[in-house]
Amino acid sequence: MMRNKPLILVVEDDAAVRNLIVTTLATHGYDYVSAATAHAAIASAATSNPDVVLLDLGLPDLDGIDVIHKVRSWSQMPIIVISARSEDSDKIEALDAGADDYLTKPFSVGELLARLRTALRHLKNLSEADGTESSVFVNGGLSIDYAAGVATLDGQELHLTPIEFRLLCLLAHNVDKVLTHQYILREVWGSSQESYLASLRVFMGTLRKKIEADPSHPRYIQTHIGIGYRMIRIQ
Repeated sequence: MMRNKPLILVVEDDAAVRNLIVTTLATHGYDYVSAATAHAAIASAATSNPDVVLLDLGLPDLDGIDVIHKVRSWSQMPIIVISARSEDSDKIEALDAGADDYLTKPFSVGELLARLRTALRHLKNLSEADGTESSVFVNGGLSIDYAAGVATLDGQELHLTPIEFRLLCLLAHNVDKVLTHQYILREVWGSSQESYLASLRVFMGTLRKKIEADPSHPRYIQTHIGIGYRMIRIQ
């Protein structure tokens, strides 16, 4: 349940960076708890039940990816990774593990706050929609139960990250329509800024790997180069 004043868990072992983040949060009206190790982060996530986790990957005891896996085993709380690792492979690993967003260090305070607002907005929308949408979308072997938040392919449950699921639902709600990059970014990330386009491509790539038998020859999601994406209606 959302609080009147959102609680953010900050997981960062660098004291200077941690202080910058928590000071920014306090200045902008957020409550926070912090942790400097992976084990402390997992314990705090379980006991504090934060609204959003801001997670560094380079922790002294365990890798941040392990924290994502642990938290995802029992919660879908939004996780925003903040890391100096800037390779696409690092981003894909974190997003595939269940992170909702990925912010590369060094980052601007404005961008951090924008990503945080987006995560909280999606959390609020999901809370308000919970139990109100009961329809099930079926397209070929793909099935999406919007209310349950579950997608299956040929009867097998797909293990999707929260953003992958939102992308899939957005395309399904607009089946056979070409959705522009800007439209998708506004709907999923809350901003059409070009800086989010790389994240969209990464998430679309990981989503395709999960729903397409051959991602290089997609059956469900078609790319319109330079424009956007379309879910194809399977006859």
